[in-house]
Amino acid sequence: MKFLFALSLLCATAVMGQKSTTESWETMFNGKDLTGWTPKIRYAAAGENAKNTFRVVDEKLVVSYDQYDTFNEQFGHLFYNKKFSYYHIKLQYRFIGDQAKDGPGWAYRNSGIMIHGQSPESIGKDQDFPVSIEVQLLGGNGKEKRTTCNLCTPGTNVVMNGKVFTPHCINSTSDTYHGDQWVTAEVIVLGDSIVQHFANDKMVLSYEKPQIGGGNVSGQENIFGTNGQLLTEGTISLQSESHPVEFKSIKILNLEGCMDPTAKNYKTYFIKSKPSDCRYSKKEK
Repeated sequence: MKFLFALSLLCATAVMGQKSTTESWETMFNGKDLTGWTPKIRYAAAGENAKNTFRVVDEKLVVSYDQYDTFNEQFGHLFYNKKFSYYHIKLQYRFIGDQAKDGPGWAYRNSGIMIHGQSPESIGKDQDFPVSIEVQLLGGNGKEKRTTCNLCTPGTNVVMNGKVFTPHCINSTSDTYHGDQWVTAEVIVLGDSIVQHFANDKMVLSYEKPQIGGGNVSGQENIFGTNGQLLTEGTISLQSESHPVEFKSIKILNLEGCMDPTAKNYKTYFIKSKPSDCRYSKKEK
């Protein structure tokens, strides 16, 4: 498989030579406050953290509903303030407590990592979800099989098995994680080509060519892209969908950068070349 080759390349380059093999992971969440993040909650303006939905507790990023009387479909998303194209994101999450009053049944122990999304500023005030690709995070209900790191497609489609996949969601092959245990979720994104989901170090879903299309987004005020347009980059956000959830250890590895071995900031694990990022010593260039 094409993407397995890319993963093999990542593994192989990690042990090549002594120069630039250290992975430069960026810490996305500082454990102290929401610096670097922008909330967009339905019916509120971008930047307004309505009802203190997103907060920091004991060095964890927490989604809470203790200030909600009812949920009232106030779906929210917390956006990281940088866009990415080729990258590897990794975090831990767990569901806690009870779902907010009047939260939809499908949102029980449900959250997500939204990738290749639109900016929070471009989202309509009444819009429920950003146009994006959703890595759906689910918790078990104590009884039934309920996979995580699934795929949902608000305003988007993907290609699976050589065909455009138009249903809104598809389950992964992950295990079910009941209770309040921490689960590690990872996503490797290679621009508009391949995306893979991982749950607790196991690859559970793969697809290609994320693109604009489909529906399942309401309240849009601005048109984001055209049908069939491939998504090469975008925002990353974490969801609030009515069930309390905690996140920690949120970090990202940029896979786009300088691929010139003579540059000071060359990294063997880069997948996409970005010559403008290259930095040289005076003796070299």
